[in-house]
Amino acid sequence: MIYTVTLNPALDRELTVPALEYDEVLRATSSRIDCGGKGFNVSRMLAALGTPSVALGFAGGRTGDTLREGLEAIGITPDFVAIAGETRTNISIVPHDHARHIKVNEPGPTIADAERAALVERVRTLARPGDWWVLAGSLPPGLPPSFYADLIDIIKELNGQVLLDTSGEALQVSCAARPFLVKPNGYEASQLTGRPVNTPAEALAAARALDGIEQVVVSLGAAGALLVTGGRGWLATPPPIEQRNPIGAGDSLVGGLVWGLSQGQTPAEVLRWAVACGAATAAHDGTAVGTRDEVTRLAAQVAIDQLD
Repeated sequence: MIYTVTLNPALDRELTVPALEYDEVLRATSSRIDCGGKGFNVSRMLAALGTPSVALGFAGGRTGDTLREGLEAIGITPDFVAIAGETRTNISIVPHDHARHIKVNEPGPTIADAERAALVERVRTLARPGDWWVLAGSLPPGLPPSFYADLIDIIKELNGQVLLDTSGEALQVSCAARPFLVKPNGYEASQLTGRPVNTPAEALAAARALDGIEQVVVSLGAAGALLVTGGRGWLATPPPIEQRNPIGAGDSLVGGLVWGLSQGQTPAEVLRWAVACGAATAAHDGTAVGTRDEVTRLAAQVAIDQLD
């Protein structure tokens, strides 16, 4: 089974306007609402690939109920710890040409100690040998930077595998717990290692410096991504696409990573499908994810180069 953990989920609301203007009243021509949060986005990509997952996280209030109903409607099993606070809502504003965007994220509700303990116990109860866990996104107020590291320790103790996609102090602390795979972007990889990461070669050197982690994937935006395992590196470059909205593309990449790993693919093929997932999602409006057919088509066009 694949589990995704979203500790600070959100309802994502996107408003489309004729153009981005400041100090003016903007009138939306359309709007859409999606279940947001990095782990949920990974589950959505897995659903598009035809693979079930269980989405864990905190949820509260009417917004939390909407998230639960939305995930169930697209075939994702939610398993939430109820909280007293109201789940946050994030707002995106995009013009018709999708050339730029504005995204505003609320901080999220504060998690009480009892709610935190309930989530830990839920993970401990569910974890089984051979399962894949994706821990993704920011930590809500009330959780310490070490919280992901605590979950990693529990899952590893029960012989599960963890993919980590977070940032800041939580990323730094959690890498010390040695998840199976960590996915920083170039800036985060530089912060982790103190090395410059401006080229694939520099990304390779930074990834090699992260000792004790089986696989490191450095996402490089439109340039693709680099996967390093056992000191060997593969660079995947996506084909040209008409980018509509890059929000969520990195989460789809993580969805492709855990999907490929769960299928037993080679590192190069895992990376190929992951980059195709990210590109397919970036070509969609809003926070919609790519379809299986789109991912398959793009995967055939992803260029893979092994780096020494």
